Amino acid sequence: METTLKGKVALVAGATRGTGRAIAAELGAAGATVYCTGRSTRQGRSEMGRPETIEETAERVTAAGGEGVAVPVDHLDPEQVRALVERIDREHGRLDILVNDIWGGDHLTAWNTPVWEHSLDDGLRILRLAIDTHLITSHHALPLMIRNPGGLHVEVTDGTSEYNQANYRLCAFYDLAKVSVNRLGFSMAHELRPHGCTAVCLTPGWLRSEAMLEGFGVTEENWRDALDKQPHFAISESPAYTGRAVVALATDPQRERWSGQSLSSGQLAKEYGFTDVDGSRPDAWRYLVEVQDPGGPADAAGYR
Repeated sequence: METTLKGKVALVAGATRGTGRAIAAELGAAGATVYCTGRSTRQGRSEMGRPETIEETAERVTAAGGEGVAVPVDHLDPEQVRALVERIDREHGRLDILVNDIWGGDHLTAWNTPVWEHSLDDGLRILRLAIDTHLITSHHALPLMIRNPGGLHVEVTDGTSEYNQANYRLCAFYDLAKVSVNRLGFSMAHELRPHGCTAVCLTPGWLRSEAMLEGFGVTEENWRDALDKQPHFAISESPAYTGRAVVALATDPQRERWSGQSLSSGQLAKEYGFTDVDGSRPDAWRYLVEVQDPGGPADAAGYR
């Protein structure tokens, strides 16, 4: 198995924060050149209003050992995405890894609200942010990827296909958005297979994103203090865990065996042997099904 991505070119669409930022940084640590895109820059924030920026992400990529390139892009604008891909082509002539992690709809989601009470404008905006952005980006980026066999396309979502099909995700618009991205991983695999490229859908578990940590009033260093408020948070994982999953796929010459599948960070950790930053291997989606959802007491001992 390869141990480096030096010479490889990646695009992480939606790299401003959370999973996208960590995926970019881990790809950088493996030596890749990573184009980090999003709407939040040092010159202005996206509609989410959070402080993280794509410039910070690119700097993390470079500090980790790769080459980070920050490019402001609204992935709902086809012309901006087209210009981005043309730039990558002009500067490198190839694209080896495409990660679609575009989201940005948390502030629009009214949890536990039926569709008839949910803002229709906000709900339709959720679908555009979660689905249209992925399709627009793939439309423009994949022609560059398929020039060379061996490319990897990752659709990032929340929840495995099995879990999302069996469980209501607390809001019809959010539910549809995440199930749709599961299906995109399957569809892209079908379309990329004749070109020697692999596509998967990948989900983190209970993610210790910047917003999640803030919500619990903790940091990555003392996140276990949040267990007093929510004991099941013991199964949570750092964003780096999913980043390491992407690197494991990207450096696996036999990754095509995963094509079309819905995968989780915990599942791939068992397969490839990587760990989270604390040395554990949390398996959140098994924990949800076997412990949390049935109403069992919090006990992540056998799931990390």
